[in-house]
Amino acid sequence: MKKRNDHRHALYMLRSCVTFFLLIAFIITCCMLLFQSVLGRSLHITYTEENIRMAAILTMGNVIFLSLLCTAVDAVRRRFMVERPVRRITEAAEKIADGDFSVRIKPLHGLDSESGFDVIIDCFNRMAEELGGVETLRTDFIANVSHELKTPLSVIQNYGVMLKSPELPDEKRIEYAEELLSASRRLSDLITNILRLNRLENQQIYPSARRFDLGEQLCRCLLEFESTWERKNIEIETDIENDVTVVSDEELLPIIWDNLFSNALKFTEPGGVVSVSMKADGEYAVVTVKDTGCGISPETGKHIFEKFYQGDTSHASQGNGLGLALVKRVVDIVGADISVESEVGRGSAFTVRIDRRADEKAETHA
Repeated sequence: MKKRNDHRHALYMLRSCVTFFLLIAFIITCCMLLFQSVLGRSLHITYTEENIRMAAILTMGNVIFLSLLCTAVDAVRRRFMVERPVRRITEAAEKIADGDFSVRIKPLHGLDSESGFDVIIDCFNRMAEELGGVETLRTDFIANVSHELKTPLSVIQNYGVMLKSPELPDEKRIEYAEELLSASRRLSDLITNILRLNRLENQQIYPSARRFDLGEQLCRCLLEFESTWERKNIEIETDIENDVTVVSDEELLPIIWDNLFSNALKFTEPGGVVSVSMKADGEYAVVTVKDTGCGISPETGKHIFEKFYQGDTSHASQGNGLGLALVKRVVDIVGADISVESEVGRGSAFTVRIDRRADEKAETHA
């Protein structure tokens, strides 16, 4: 394939040189004939046969010489100003096609600082950087998914083997069955979250705005975790303002609340406090979920919305690191904003602000 491309390129260059030579020869011939004709008429010169033959020979020689000179100059110009950058871009593109996204092209920095090739090279380098980032995310995502799938599958396999023992007491059999159910639920939740996040990131879910009572939705979502806070003896404090309505996607917002409530209860030790507040603040509805858990370090805070990132590995068995990534994606889709305040050992507070004015515009369009 490379030899074939080189052969085609050589033929193309030969055709280009011949075409350029003929064009220049025609232009120079026309110019010289015009000059000779005008000069003859102006000076009333009578040309003899020998003069015409000599002039024709000299003219043809000059035409050929000047045409070859222009062709050579143009060939040198094309080689350094066109062929070389095109070859560099082509070679880099072939490396990209082979999966090497680390390739970068150095700018030409020619006489024209705003040359078209420099613009193309800049766009190419930014494209390669974006592709490299996407490839890294894809590789990390596959590695993380494989790891997250392997853990519950190993649990299921191990307890499945132990359940086959005919001498296993009923008490142990029930215990192992519970562990199997727990692992299967975790596996189901992981797959559900992966599919949901994939649909959100590929814009296969679009917000369907309608007016509803945000306080009622928060209470419904919170009550779903009643068994969890009772089991851990966690105190729940609520300060939810009445009659605060928003126009947003009533099916997407619970993804935010469920994950924030789940994390707050997960990271709060038994006997701790989780508080949920919601109030209207001018043009915004502000929801804050606060806990007295382990808190988040500044370094961890930079990554909490990344897929599969788990700052506290001691709770890794209770989650898969996709919850806050889902929260961030839904927040972006509905046009809201989320912020975090946290201190290690003192707990965390997640605040979601929904722009009610923007929602009214969405309702009008709907």
